[in-house]
Amino acid sequence: MAELGLPGVLQPGVGLRGRVAGARGRSPFAAGPGNKSDFSGGSEGRRSRSAFGGGRSLALLGTLAAAFFVASAHAQVLASRIWPARDYTRLTLESPAELKYKVFSIKDPERLVLDLEVAELSPALAELNSKVAVDDPYVQGLRVARNRPGVIRLVLDLKGEVKPQVFTLPPIGDYGHRLVLDIYPAVPIDPLAALIAESEKKQLVLEKPDARAPDKPTEKPKVARLATIVIDAGHGGEDPGARGRRGTREKDVTLMIAKRLKTLVDDEPSMRALLTRDGDYVLKLEDRVKKAHTVKADLFVSIHADAFVRPTARGSSVFALSEKRATSEAARYLANEANRADLIAGVNLTSKEDYIQRTLLDLYQTATIDHSLRLGNAVLRQLGTVNTLHKGQVEQASFHVLKAPKIPSILVETAFISNPEEEKKLNDQTYQDKLARAILAGIRDYFAKNPPRPQSPLALN
Repeated sequence: MAELGLPGVLQPGVGLRGRVAGARGRSPFAAGPGNKSDFSGGSEGRRSRSAFGGGRSLALLGTLAAAFFVASAHAQVLASRIWPARDYTRLTLESPAELKYKVFSIKDPERLVLDLEVAELSPALAELNSKVAVDDPYVQGLRVARNRPGVIRLVLDLKGEVKPQVFTLPPIGDYGHRLVLDIYPAVPIDPLAALIAESEKKQLVLEKPDARAPDKPTEKPKVARLATIVIDAGHGGEDPGARGRRGTREKDVTLMIAKRLKTLVDDEPSMRALLTRDGDYVLKLEDRVKKAHTVKADLFVSIHADAFVRPTARGSSVFALSEKRATSEAARYLANEANRADLIAGVNLTSKEDYIQRTLLDLYQTATIDHSLRLGNAVLRQLGTVNTLHKGQVEQASFHVLKAPKIPSILVETAFISNPEEEKKLNDQTYQDKLARAILAGIRDYFAKNPPRPQSPLALN
């Protein structure tokens, strides 16, 4: 394949032409010191040994060449995906064998360069430039071309300074080897600042005089402060969650219901909602917990859709955290499946913090679980007015996403996506709205008996 004549960093590197990707020092095809005597002198015996040695060299050459081309055939990018989001943008390259790579940045203008040790520019790489969204917060464009023999170069034109992370993932589930490039903003987004800004806007709306009754004095709403509800849409991005028989993906259903619930909560004069994710992208379990902790949330509600091997399983369920044993084998199994989300979605384990483990040591955890059960029972009762209940009580298991310190947290399994009838309902907007309203009604019931604590960064007074 001819080299693409693209400008700038896509041009072949100086002094690197002709080198085999990954080769170090002298080429393996160069004559070694031991071969020198085979090609010196003029006797018949020497000529015979020379011919024999030449045959061995050719055999070695053929073996090395074959090995190189076999390795190159395996190190091909077969799939590529880009997940843009406000939090960060993810680029994923999937291959049958682990990819060798090198990444570096260039300034003026800001660019990221990713060199891949692959033999050919595959269709999955060639189409990458068309996958960059216009509204991507961090990537302006993407260019791909051969840089030198055995190396394909990707250049990402950036919209500003970023903080990249790159790592590989072993095969799991339906995925092969993955090379992941996460592009974070240089200054992380502060969810608390965004939530306070929304709260101030809401306060102005609440205090605005009613134009239809100008003679009446404006009364400030009797709200001590806004209760903060963090709504978590399960799964996302590389992790689709459970799948229905009609192809419905759990990650899509949970996001739709979460957005509906946020709208309803925001319409409440005493509440404000924050979504852990507002788009289709990967979000680590610990980052979901961190967001709730950062905004000092009053409640954390994680939305999911259940699945089972038997399509007859049906109904809604609510789960809370258990520090000890799960209340049932089904609850234990579900928690294990939910906790595998990071492995499927792809998490950079080399830079993780032991955040979740530390929360288990929190002395408030027992009281938090007690309030989680109160919230769960209130929501479960309301869900029973919309759907059949799979279990009549709140179940408990060790869900990582429910381990936020001092924040009552529940996981709602809205319905069984593996049940064809319930899968159909989950795709119905009216039914999604009913589920969201039922969850909100349960939250209201909980706050009626357990008012929000007085301290909050979102106090109106």
